[in-house]
Amino acid sequence: MTRFQHVPHPHIEARKDQAPPPLLPRHRLDRINDTLAVRITNAVGSMWCAYAFGLLALVSLPDAIKGGTAALIAWIAQTFLQLVLLSIILVGQKVAGAASDAQAAATYRDTEAILHELLELQRHLHAQDGEGE
Repeated sequence: MTRFQHVPHPHIEARKDQAPPPLLPRHRLDRINDTLAVRITNAVGSMWCAYAFGLLALVSLPDAIKGGTAALIAWIAQTFLQLVLLSIILVGQKVAGAASDAQAAATYRDTEAILHELLELQRHLHAQDGEGE
């Protein structure tokens, strides 16, 4: 009877020799700027900010209507779309990102479970190989 020889996937062997990628050194000012950018993005990327921008845009609507078609089109393009839709797009990106993160976490858990089952199967086969001797 030929004994089974397990050959691990090449990626597994290569990954054992790899260290995690090093974190790039960051200047303190860069970290402050990053923190500030995240806080501003979170504030602007909220529906409350979209409502506030919508109200702000509506304040200038009467003047745009009085200015004629060109002024109204400019108001829509420059004021309403840029102010209001910016916040709504950021909110949508956060929602989509959270869904993507949840899917990635679920995929990781599924993969981890499959790996566990495969390792158990490998142990079982190894035990069977030992019984045949």
